[in-house]
Amino acid sequence: MTLAQQIDLSRTTDITPDGSDYETVRQVIEMLTLDYQSQPSLEDIAERLSQSPTQLQKTFTRWAGLSPKAFLQAVTLDHAKRLLGREELPLLETSFELGLSGPGRLHDLFVSHEAMSPGEWKARGAGLTIRYGYHPSPFGLALVMITDRGLAGLAFSDPGDEVACFDDMAKRWPNAVYVEDIDATAPYAARVFHPERWSADEPLRVVLIGSDFQIRVWESLLEIPLGRAVTYSDIACKIGQPTASRAVGAAVGRNPISFVVPCHRALGKSGALTGYHWGLTRKRAMLGWEAGKG
Repeated sequence: MTLAQQIDLSRTTDITPDGSDYETVRQVIEMLTLDYQSQPSLEDIAERLSQSPTQLQKTFTRWAGLSPKAFLQAVTLDHAKRLLGREELPLLETSFELGLSGPGRLHDLFVSHEAMSPGEWKARGAGLTIRYGYHPSPFGLALVMITDRGLAGLAFSDPGDEVACFDDMAKRWPNAVYVEDIDATAPYAARVFHPERWSADEPLRVVLIGSDFQIRVWESLLEIPLGRAVTYSDIACKIGQPTASRAVGAAVGRNPISFVVPCHRALGKSGALTGYHWGLTRKRAMLGWEAGKG
């Protein structure tokens, strides 16, 4: 099966209740980002999207378990500051302690990880077979990459950017052998995006492929509970390099397993979302979606 055929096939069986939900959410987020000062009402937003307010309400409730108003509150700067612990901006240990119970904690226990050896990383994928497939997700089309040791890559693509998305991921491990295998990757996609399938009794196996410094940063990201956030400087302190905030930011940006290794929960010191490899709109969507699950 060709890459284009696989993408078309994956789009016919969406794991979200409505395949257009994320597209609607994306348009709303972008609209509000560009027009944040006027704070458009639900009626105004619905009219611009040629939907009724009732339709928009149902879309957000189905997609995130939140009303549009609650979702919009969840992607504001004020909410980001609350995720960080208001003005205190707690270190990672404090944030971790605040998420020890509830669905958020369950998500953290759901992931079991291991790191490839420095030698394996330096080989840049030589001797490694990576199976991949495209799957619809709550955040657009997801590119799932796995090895025999577990999930190694998770990326996101906007329509028409699928090949560029694959190339972006494949260049990280240029010496690996890549095999299209949607049947092998489908179970991973289903488990990652279905909260009811998050189980500490059956953890999702994840394999981290990166430098020693990158892996330490990514392991710190795994400690951030759902519904919380930390700053880059928090992470730098956590790994014992308090002056390495900029390097931490670079490592966060190179995280190959988006969403599962939650780099979207890393924010600027002020609470600003800063950058995100797969787009700030998607980062806002993830934080809003998680607000409805925590």
